Amino acid sequence: MTDQVILVLTTCPDSTEAERIAAALVTERLAACVNRVEGVRSTYAWNGQLQDDREVLLVIKTTSGRLGELEARLKALHPYELPELLIVPVSGGNERYLEWVRLGVMEKDK
Repeated sequence: MTDQVILVLTTCPDSTEAERIAAALVTERLAACVNRVEGVRSTYAWNGQLQDDREVLLVIKTTSGRLGELEARLKALHPYELPELLIVPVSGGNERYLEWVRLGVMEKDK
């Protein structure tokens, strides 16, 4: 297996939504692991207004081969009109861990 491991970042409005999205992505094998980082404070402009919100950051571990399906599913699950979806390529790391991520997102019939 040589799919590149990637991190996908998104934010959620609260821990309930973050837990629901994380569980769905892992259960559906679109992510090997999702870290939920609480206590994030986001300041941004939306519809011409300055916003300052508490959010939960999701750090999603997956592969480039699963990205299309993960993106579609995340958009379907997410409560935001415009969910954050940032992709960070992983250039290296513990190879045994990277292989675990690759195995964790393999489709069940492969």
